[in-house]
Amino acid sequence: MPKIKTKKAAAKRFKVTGTGKLVRNKANKSHILTKKTTKRKRNLRKDIVTDASNAKVMKKILPYL
Repeated sequence: MPKIKTKKAAAKRFKVTGTGKLVRNKANKSHILTKKTTKRKRNLRKDIVTDASNAKVMKKILPYL
């Protein structure tokens, strides 16, 4: 069997925690920041655990992560 290729776009966006969960950054933090409140921008900084329904698909895309 040949090796499975990792989807590099996904590999750059996800990290794996010690327990094997996938962590991602939140969206909407790159531009048009003037109209967003300070509280909203602060909350967008935090990483978030990917929900289980998406994590199952991501594990296939990222076989060696």
